[in-house]
Amino acid sequence: MGEYSKALSWYERSLEIRKIALPPNHPDLATSYNNIAIVYDNMGEYSKALSSYERSLEILKIALPPNHPSLASSYNNIGGVYDKMGEYSKALSSYERSLEILKIALPPNHPDLATSYNNIAMVYSHMGEYSKALSSLERSLEIRKITLPPNHPDFAQSYNNIAMVYDKMGEYSKALSS
Repeated sequence: MGEYSKALSWYERSLEIRKIALPPNHPDLATSYNNIAIVYDNMGEYSKALSSYERSLEILKIALPPNHPSLASSYNNIGGVYDKMGEYSKALSSYERSLEILKIALPPNHPDLATSYNNIAMVYSHMGEYSKALSSLERSLEIRKITLPPNHPDFAQSYNNIAMVYDKMGEYSKALSS
């Protein structure tokens, strides 16, 4: 609904209750910090979002095995904030860590891998490294072709992002045909 201050208030209240009721490294605390971070992210308060995402990750690192998909999700969220802040090398590092975990935790053509490759590609595009962006986008598209039905909306994202990179490269005919 866009009522971020109300959402934040409820999430913070939930966190306080969980801090009393649960051990200090319980995964539900990480969930609370993650929810708070999402609100800050939506509000554009990226440093606060980053702080909450990092606190969530700290807890998950203690509570979960090192290659648990929830850790990948945390690294992905942190990468997203860094990307929005224009800190592309940090975003890339977080996204790549997320991908490393997913490659271990998931089957080789899982759709979450495609999303991860897509996120990495967008950072490369922001950095002006278009060939690396295209390589990641093509890998993402390959996975989607294997795992998703042909009319899945993620294909629109793939083709749009490939076209966007070609457009930035000045290769307009390739952009139009993507």
